[in-house]
Amino acid sequence: MDAIILRDLRVETLIGIHKRERHVTQTVSIDLDIGLPGTTVFTSDKVSDTIDYEQVALKIKALAASGHYRLVETLAERIARLLLEEFDAPWAKISVAKIGILANAKFVGVTIERKR
Repeated sequence: MDAIILRDLRVETLIGIHKRERHVTQTVSIDLDIGLPGTTVFTSDKVSDTIDYEQVALKIKALAASGHYRLVETLAERIARLLLEEFDAPWAKISVAKIGILANAKFVGVTIERKR
């Protein structure tokens, strides 16, 4: 299974169910495994035959900044839809984690997998 991987993409977002989390941005860490749309890229060496990870990062940053998310699950699902619909990825695995939200844990988050 061929994939583009992106690890520890950090974005700012309004996320959480507590009152303070509706007004103060938090940094979330995002890990992505994005299925390649085909094998042509291996011989063509053209970005047009793959998924441009710089554009993926920019779109995710904009998505995260676009509003308030109550749950990390919701943000992960929106990222999955973005990858499948806008970038034509055949599948994606997305992990979204809130950093330092619990005193005794480095991060807390969710991992989801979606297919077209």
